[in-house]
Amino acid sequence: MTSHQIRQAFLDFFRSKEHLIVPSAPLVAKNDPTLMFNNSGMAQFKDFFLGNGTPPSRRIADTQKCLRVSGKHNDLEDVGFDTYHHTMFEMLGNWSFGDYFKKEAISWAWELLTEVYKLPKDRLYVSVFEGNEADGVPFDQEAWDLWKGIVGEDRIILGNKKDNFWEMGDTGPCGPCSEIHVDLRTPAEVAEVSGKSLVNNDHPQVVEIWNLVFMQFERKADGSLIPLPSTHVDTGMGFERLCMAIQQKTSNYDTDVFQNTIQVLETLSGKKYGQNDEPFADIAMRVISDHIRAVSFAITDGQLPSNVKAGYVIRRILRRAVRYGYSYLGFQEPFFHKLVPVLAEQFKDVFTELKDQEEFVTRVILEEEKSFLRTLESGLKRLDSITSGLKEKGINTIPGDEVFELSDTFGFPVDLTALIAREKSFQIDETGYQDALAEQKKRSRQDAAKEATDWIELREYDGVEFLGYDFEETHSHIVKYRKVKTKTGEEYHIVLDRTPFYAEMGGQVGDTGVLVLGSSGDAKTVNIVDTKKENDLFVHISRDKNLDEALSGAGIITAKIDIDRRNKIKANHTATHLMLSSMREVLGTHVSQKGSFLNDEVLRFDFAHFSKVTDEELRKIEDRVNEKVRENIALDERRNVPIQQALDAGATATFGEKYGDFVRLIIFDPKFSFELCGGTHVPSTGEIGVFKFISEGSVSAGVRRVEAVTGEKALELMRQQEETLNKIKDLLKGPTDLIKAVESLIDERSTLQKRIAALENEKIQALKTTLVENMETHSTFNLIVQKVDVPSADSLKQLSYELRDQVENLIAVFGAEIGGKPQLSVFIAENLVQETGLNAGKIVKDLAKDIRGGGGGQPFFATAGGSDASGLDTALEKAKGLF
Repeated sequence: MTSHQIRQAFLDFFRSKEHLIVPSAPLVAKNDPTLMFNNSGMAQFKDFFLGNGTPPSRRIADTQKCLRVSGKHNDLEDVGFDTYHHTMFEMLGNWSFGDYFKKEAISWAWELLTEVYKLPKDRLYVSVFEGNEADGVPFDQEAWDLWKGIVGEDRIILGNKKDNFWEMGDTGPCGPCSEIHVDLRTPAEVAEVSGKSLVNNDHPQVVEIWNLVFMQFERKADGSLIPLPSTHVDTGMGFERLCMAIQQKTSNYDTDVFQNTIQVLETLSGKKYGQNDEPFADIAMRVISDHIRAVSFAITDGQLPSNVKAGYVIRRILRRAVRYGYSYLGFQEPFFHKLVPVLAEQFKDVFTELKDQEEFVTRVILEEEKSFLRTLESGLKRLDSITSGLKEKGINTIPGDEVFELSDTFGFPVDLTALIAREKSFQIDETGYQDALAEQKKRSRQDAAKEATDWIELREYDGVEFLGYDFEETHSHIVKYRKVKTKTGEEYHIVLDRTPFYAEMGGQVGDTGVLVLGSSGDAKTVNIVDTKKENDLFVHISRDKNLDEALSGAGIITAKIDIDRRNKIKANHTATHLMLSSMREVLGTHVSQKGSFLNDEVLRFDFAHFSKVTDEELRKIEDRVNEKVRENIALDERRNVPIQQALDAGATATFGEKYGDFVRLIIFDPKFSFELCGGTHVPSTGEIGVFKFISEGSVSAGVRRVEAVTGEKALELMRQQEETLNKIKDLLKGPTDLIKAVESLIDERSTLQKRIAALENEKIQALKTTLVENMETHSTFNLIVQKVDVPSADSLKQLSYELRDQVENLIAVFGAEIGGKPQLSVFIAENLVQETGLNAGKIVKDLAKDIRGGGGGQPFFATAGGSDASGLDTALEKAKGLF
């Protein structure tokens, strides 16, 4: 049976047993703060077991995408090194919510495995819970009796609480379980050692394939167990292991679940799986074929690689795969993304979402690969340098500060460094690394440290009332203040009982303005330079001096925001709403906000997108925003809307915001821009004036950033661009056709460059003659070792290759100082490489030590650069003694 047939047979079997077949939940956990990813088949049914919801049917079956790479269930480090652990895997499951129980679950499991899948009965073993006196849970006599009638006592194993009692968490539904194990060893191995003795002993061919959980208790907070009013069944069968058993393989990776991907890797790498002298090549293929599934489906389900939380987990998996391909399969260029199409095709009938988003997933992975390969190459060189130095000293532990440098400078997670170190027979100083990390955190805290006095309480208050949506100034009272010493000087932090000042939130900067203390005759003005939110307080920050007396004696004050600045901020904030909607129209509905910064000068906006936004796309977005500006759409603001009602109506939530039960809606045409937002906005889009992009670029793989200006700033930008054009015209003596004049200038520059190249070539030809005249002739080779004056590193290559065509059996070592930096090159005729085993890459790497550098290349030609030009003569002298 193919894997597709095996999966379908499971679903068809339970459909025949009156189960509702439901789709898999997303790999990324939704609305569950206890989970980063769905790590089991039952995760999406949690609320049903807890009594918080009603299932659509009392009998359900499905195949669930699962990911186990963090927390309690973490199989990542085992993946690739054995043949049956995975990051992402499918969990086939059938559930009963207060319907059938042990009898049906056990008999149906046996029927499916032996009659439908035809697994040999004499290769199956089952386990039963032995009981636990401390919990007061007896031996599972019912399950024993049921299994005894099916398999006999000699195939039943008693399991302890660890193996055969399943619990959702510290509290909640739980109960005994029965596991089904299969023995896949050869007949000779089976005759020698009983499979029963190998169950739950990590034997790669005696593995668990199905777990039947019988939920019949509830764990209370005090640790006690009470019977549930209704009993439930929760089963989980590892699809990949099941395929291994049915297809009679000894490894999950030998099944058609993974072979399609492995065959692509064989083609790309030129290596044959299972036939490699280098054992890590096979491990690499297993790692990559597993990890592409986890990464692809996570991105499909909405989680882009990043540096935080779930995004970091996905980035870590991706980088582990790329690093294995780089180190053991010879992939120096991006390759991982090339596996997405075969995966999408394989799962197009079961998890259709990957096929639907194939291009997007491919591009996200490609961008992430490019980024990491740049980091990887420099980081691996640094790690090689560290381990080489330690090896010379007889040390096998990488110091913690070096591990920290690899993390801090090269982006190597500590676990990646540990993994590479292990392969080199090194270990890392974990304690030293933690000390270095703690020291950095301490420095960061010191850099950000503030010395604050206690709050000076002036009057009681019942919270701070924000009135900034409706008013630009308010009459208020100062309720408390404190003085804060920072690195830049002393500040006063002032809290009012009511304020029009917007505190920095959601990317929008805080308001500035003044507090007017006292009456008009003797009023004192306090300048507010920023407004921050601290818990539920709006903190107004002033850098004015000696305010204690004025603040302490103030009665009713007037709080006034800087209206002109606020209006510019409102215009920029509203423009981001129009821009996001326009982006989704032009670029696609996958675009989502990933961050923003909005002040009175500029708006900066980060968004999920897989490639550079073209100039034409930017123009379309810009035109669409300006079209909405000209329509002068009035703001439709709705406050205190129940959050679910807002989301059901189609409102878009803003990245990074925390929402309560009631939210504020900002609408500029419900068919165009309809968002949850707590910021300030213009009363109508016409007040934005004009919208203009100023830049577009990459923030990280899969995330782009644009900057734009509105209103007066947009006009200033246009004037600056006009002035720049006028200056260029003046420099070019006022041509009537500016573009044609610049093209002519470029052509002239190109002609001059060609003339320079020709002169440099003449110089190299003359140099060649001199070098040949001074060449050392030996019995089996001709040797040239010389310091030369050439304009570029490419000239060294040109010189070597042209001499190769002129001189037989050539060995040429050149040194040059180019732009103040030393360069070395080594050339060895290919026939000499084959006959003598000489390797230019190894030789240049050794010579580079004298110029404090490094390098490499092919056996017949390699180059190196360094930082100490004074070592060139030493390096060349050393080269003469090598041949």
